Amino acid sequence: MASCENHRVLLGSVLLCAAALLCSGAADVGAAEGPSSSSIASSSFPVASDARLAGDGKRTRFVLDLDKSIQFRAFALADPYRVVVDIPQVSFQLPPGITGRGLVKAFRYGLVMPGGSRIVFDLTGPARIAKSYMLDAANDQPPRLVLELEEIDRTNFVQSLAAESRPQLRPAIADAADPIVAMKAAAEPRPADVLDLRPVVVIDPGHGGVDNGTQAGGGENNEKDLVLGFGLALRDRIEKSGKYRVVMTREDDTFVPLADRVRIARNQSAALFVSIHADALPRHEGDAQGATIYTLSDRASDSEAERLAEAENKADAIGGVNLTEEPTEVADILIDLARRETRTFSNRFARLLMGEMKTTARMHKHPLKSAGFKVLKAPDVPSVLVELGYVSNKEDLEHLLSESWRARIVGSMGQAIDAFFAKRLAKAGSSN
Repeated sequence: MASCENHRVLLGSVLLCAAALLCSGAADVGAAEGPSSSSIASSSFPVASDARLAGDGKRTRFVLDLDKSIQFRAFALADPYRVVVDIPQVSFQLPPGITGRGLVKAFRYGLVMPGGSRIVFDLTGPARIAKSYMLDAANDQPPRLVLELEEIDRTNFVQSLAAESRPQLRPAIADAADPIVAMKAAAEPRPADVLDLRPVVVIDPGHGGVDNGTQAGGGENNEKDLVLGFGLALRDRIEKSGKYRVVMTREDDTFVPLADRVRIARNQSAALFVSIHADALPRHEGDAQGATIYTLSDRASDSEAERLAEAENKADAIGGVNLTEEPTEVADILIDLARRETRTFSNRFARLLMGEMKTTARMHKHPLKSAGFKVLKAPDVPSVLVELGYVSNKEDLEHLLSESWRARIVGSMGQAIDAFFAKRLAKAGSSN
């Protein structure tokens, strides 16, 4: 009996420790805060060697360098505004003098229980966790935990909190005759005031206006018209699900510079960018058919991909990434982080899209390619360019003009988008 009682006591202690770590109402970090806690950790624990903050009062990014990948859970708390990151026990060996920036007033870290560490960010105001992910080591860069915060108003901040962490919203009018009515009014904002947190998908029908793109059938079938019709149909298919917010780079016969197409995606904080095109081969280069999916590469995967990228890029020039206010070394790290993450997700979506499209459409003999398309160069938006087929090929052109064919391909692309976000959300849920 004594042995059983001892086991119960031991089990209860473990559960209490776990509850202390996960309870959002508990003290953020105990006495073992800051760099001094590193002396407690064993050398066998993961080592955090550096940290940096970058950004402004609208959007701020935190990067933590580690010697191995770890699991983590990130969540926000109110009154005062904080973001908490719970991680396994870590040996913090961060350099001194790391100060707050942007949305982060200050941050602290330390051991909260044997086997568990915590990082706490004191915020300047309400903010949401826009992105949080772990990057594996690559290209001589260490594993990195990345947290991206985005400014929001208090109402939307409270709505985004876990139910058990939500404070009561105060009355919008302090001297309201009926404070209970005022409380309900504050807690139930008008629909226009609610932040739309659905992933943003940008659909980019190529060309437009004075830029006809490729032509076939004596010039009566312009690429710009074919891809616009397809893009609008894809928009309707995606919007119907209600899962995403869809933004079009153009909805009519308008010329949109490549830089503006990329800028639209970045300004909307797009989670996916899909550019729609249709190719053509000059007669002397023979015949080709089938759909092709392109991702960005500094070097084209073959001569045909290089030719196509050069032709598309002649439309205009794209603007660069504005990080002029950041120190050079920080800008380099941020650009590298964004590109690594973006290319990983772009390639993942391209493979999913090929898997869905090949069941409904004829694919090119080499369906996955890469080239230096300027329209794919947003460093922080997963992007693909889809060539639906060749207008120079009679069979492909018939398909491009067929509403039933278009409906089938739109359906397969919609399924690929669903699968892509299902994987991302599942991964985010396991980390967060």
